[in-house]
Amino acid sequence: MVTIREQSYFALAALMDGPLHGYAIIKRASELSGGRVRMAAGTLYAALDRLSAEGLLRVVDEEVVNGRARRYYDLTDEGIAALRAEAERMLQAAQVVTERPARRARVVKPA
Repeated sequence: MVTIREQSYFALAALMDGPLHGYAIIKRASELSGGRVRMAAGTLYAALDRLSAEGLLRVVDEEVVNGRARRYYDLTDEGIAALRAEAERMLQAAQVVTERPARRARVVKPA
């Protein structure tokens, strides 16, 4: 099982609706996280290289815009499976807290 860091999780989640280029991934990840996840370009591209090497995403298209290469990334089947597994892991971890009443031990002070 692959452990997915929060920034990578939201980068992968950004691709669930289809291929995006780097800047669009940054914007979509920020939107999906409610602004919590902010990635610099260097951070994103390092994560995309790592996720690609792990087989979770792939480059599906490339074009030149204003003299610069723009790559479009998409999830692989393994990426979709890993993303869903991580979401399920987080859900189970959250349920440990959210689905049971909070019980606090009472401290009994000596008389």
